[in-house]
Amino acid sequence: MASNGSAYLILDVAGTPCALPRAAVAEVLPLPDLHNPPAAGGWLIGFLNLGGAPVPVIDLAALLGLRPAVSAAGLYAHLVLTRAAPHAYLVDRAADLVTVPEAAIRPVEAEGTLNGCVAAELVLGDRLIHALAPERLLTAQEQARVAALSQAAAERLAALPQTA
Repeated sequence: MASNGSAYLILDVAGTPCALPRAAVAEVLPLPDLHNPPAAGGWLIGFLNLGGAPVPVIDLAALLGLRPAVSAAGLYAHLVLTRAAPHAYLVDRAADLVTVPEAAIRPVEAEGTLNGCVAAELVLGDRLIHALAPERLLTAQEQARVAALSQAAAERLAALPQTA
């Protein structure tokens, strides 16, 4: 059967409507308590213990420069776990999963890309939504630093005795 469009998860990121391709999203979770090691800071707000593995949690609004990095999460905050990279994004709300017709997906000019992270604009009714490119959200250097901090968190967790 031919596809009528592309699936996106619509997000509220500090009042800015954004979307991630459905294929990039593994799971959406309510915001749990996070482990905040001393090395976390800025847009890296801590780690989620997911089955004994530390998953770095990134405040997407702070990463995109839409809100200061030290803001408290709201009542409806969600974590969006990604498929490709072992991390999660904190968003103000994961609002909806929609199929966007190909005709409603428009390319963006380079100067309107939120630090190069916007791949397209989605036209949904009277709303214009930034479709984010997950592979462009973190630079290679940022990915390396987050991976190193994740490894350190995993080693700390592994050093603790198992509980019954």
